[in-house]
Amino acid sequence: MAQRRLESDQDFTEALERQVRLRVFKDDHVIDTGCVIVRFDDRTIVTQSGVSDIAYHSRAECEFFEMKKR
Repeated sequence: MAQRRLESDQDFTEALERQVRLRVFKDDHVIDTGCVIVRFDDRTIVTQSGVSDIAYHSRAECEFFEMKKR
């Protein structure tokens, strides 16, 4: 089952608006899962997976994938 990779500003905008759950990889390791995008710019994707669980991910160093709904 293929997961959709988010790459463009349009991809990130759509994921932000739809509150899509993401899986984030860095150096081929999962570093975040089940999070949603709260904001982004050309360098950083800010995700939230809990009330106070905010993470800042480098757009250049990480890969972002939409998680499939179960």
